[in-house]
Amino acid sequence: MSAATPARERAAAEVTVHNAHKWYGSHRVLNGIDLTVPAGQVTVILGPSGSGKSTLLRAVNHLEKLDVGHVSVGGEPIGVRHHRGRLKELGERAILAQRSRIGFVFQNFNLFPHLTVLENVAAAPVATRRATKAQARESALRLLGRVGLAGKADAYPRQLSGGQQQRVAIARALALEPGVILFDEPTSALDPELVGEVLAVIKDLAGGGTTLIVVTHEIAFAREVADTVVFLDGGRILEQGPPEQVLSRPREARTREFLSRVL
Repeated sequence: MSAATPARERAAAEVTVHNAHKWYGSHRVLNGIDLTVPAGQVTVILGPSGSGKSTLLRAVNHLEKLDVGHVSVGGEPIGVRHHRGRLKELGERAILAQRSRIGFVFQNFNLFPHLTVLENVAAAPVATRRATKAQARESALRLLGRVGLAGKADAYPRQLSGGQQQRVAIARALALEPGVILFDEPTSALDPELVGEVLAVIKDLAGGGTTLIVVTHEIAFAREVADTVVFLDGGRILEQGPPEQVLSRPREARTREFLSRVL
């Protein structure tokens, strides 16, 4: 990538979860989940607190290690490799390289407080040697413009609203041109009046062909943007399908009960 050429986003990747099980002590958090997220589509995961949503999302980039099963992104197992009929953990460097291809937007932004907005967005491409400092700066400025924050490049996170910080976090996730972006309740830490500005950015991404997996309680957003809605409860997928089916005509009583509480 030359300094004069805008970064191109990596081709969207399919995400496949294979028989995912996860325990915390005696508590089973994920209970045999199989899920395929087609490349370039938007999947929204809904469910009550404690249903396993965030654990499942974090397993996609191996922030959570599954006890049974594995996740593949673009056909490549994440965090593990097949060895003599078993799954063997990859080394830390290999896992970090895989994570660089999977964007992650956290609930609480996780920006570096001592770096400016521009430096936060430009840091990863330089650290992974995917760009020079000049190239990373140019790309970061372009991405900040995309999320509506071109004028905040020299600000520090503490000088921004929560909504602005989350938009910086989205720009940072885009900086490595991921084929998949994961959103873990990206509006849950925001004041209600700031939610819309973050959802608007995610809606814009949804029209760009990147694979998105979004854990959220924002039902109107799911109805408008999702290709597939997945309802998780007790570590199992109870229901999945197009938003008009899951949200308007749910088949499962537990889904109807959940929606009656959040709508």
